[in-house]
Amino acid sequence: MKHSTILLAILVSFTALSMVGQQAEVGSIVRHDPAIDKLVSPGTKIEKLHGGFGFIEGPVWVRSGSYLLFSDLPSNAIMKWSPDGTVSVFRKAIFSGSYPDGVQIGSNGLTLDKQGRLIAAEHGNRRVSRMEKDGTITVLAERYEGKRLNSPNDLVCKSNGDIYFTDPPGLYRTYPDVPDAPKRELDFAGVYRVSAPGKVELVTKEVPYPNGLAFSADEKHLYIASTRPDKFWMVYNVETDGSLSHGRKFFDATNIPGEGVPDGMKVDRAGNIYATGPAGVMIFTPDAKLLGAIQLPEIPANLNWGDADGKALYITARTSLYRIRMNVAGVRP
Repeated sequence: MKHSTILLAILVSFTALSMVGQQAEVGSIVRHDPAIDKLVSPGTKIEKLHGGFGFIEGPVWVRSGSYLLFSDLPSNAIMKWSPDGTVSVFRKAIFSGSYPDGVQIGSNGLTLDKQGRLIAAEHGNRRVSRMEKDGTITVLAERYEGKRLNSPNDLVCKSNGDIYFTDPPGLYRTYPDVPDAPKRELDFAGVYRVSAPGKVELVTKEVPYPNGLAFSADEKHLYIASTRPDKFWMVYNVETDGSLSHGRKFFDATNIPGEGVPDGMKVDRAGNIYATGPAGVMIFTPDAKLLGAIQLPEIPANLNWGDADGKALYITARTSLYRIRMNVAGVRP
């Protein structure tokens, strides 16, 4: 898919509109196409809900209790935000060993399975886990062909219960070169499918640095973000046996200005894709047309749908949690 003409227009409009956004108290919405008005009305405000965290990721709304969970990686904790504004620790000391200050050692992406159990990409523990209803932890994936995973980053649960997750070497980018640093055992970054505890299948290793991922609304396609060295998203067909095929580049954002990278992403019920990237939370149609972007005072890392109607977009951006109300509902666990 060619984007040279689109990218040129984006570069011009991004520069002009971002200057306007800088005057906003809490972020702004850059509109590249009038169709975005159907998704988020002009004048919609972005709320900053809470700040002061280390580096937050992986938000997921728990409908059974009406609260949001998200990871704080350097704090080694999963946090809980309630609609009354209170924030508390949901799970602490995810990684139990010693580690230097500042290392992103806790959990990263979070999701829920069909039973409402919390599924976590445990970055520092190099595994994917499930929290049972009694609070105990079940390890779902820890090794591939006998070798330890790199550092699971993000994950999504398919309607049939299969879990797909990305495994870039992210831990080794933040861990200092010290004698007791964890050793990498796999010489590639992969995307995997877990169909049962311990049953781990590699579905692709052709994405250079796989990060966020999301199924299309009908689960016929899987979008995968590639963070570095270039910034782009891939899309694959999802076969009936759970494998991936016909991988192609969905959108290349390498030349779009901004410090953000392709990271977490989600879709709405109409199939539009909301992906964190260099322009903020970038909103695409299923045919890769960029409608606009949600820009925040901090670089966004991930997002998810919440509230009773599923129309609130909760965004984790470095040290703070943000929310914006949309006109559409999202696909969520």
